Amino acid sequence: MILATEGSGAMGIGFWIIYIVVIFGFMYFIAIRPQKKEKKRQAELLASVAVGDSILTNSGFYGVVIDMTDDTVIVEFGNNKNCRIPMQKSAIVQVEKPEA
Repeated sequence: MILATEGSGAMGIGFWIIYIVVIFGFMYFIAIRPQKKEKKRQAELLASVAVGDSILTNSGFYGVVIDMTDDTVIVEFGNNKNCRIPMQKSAIVQVEKPEA
């Protein structure tokens, strides 16, 4: 009877180790992997921004890129040529290339 109890205890530990590994694997595919893909997509989007592109900011404003530096863009909003605002590139959520 004592041997049966010891055997089931070892089986229980193996089960819990496998259970924890499965849970962490599930969390990786549900939470971490999609976040990495989105971050990569956002980096590619920001790298493709060029002067003259129409953009959408995360605050919902549409504008045209007038000038750029490494992490800052100057965006012209609306038809008023005096409305130029510098903003961080990370505020851009969508880019539309001008038609040729």
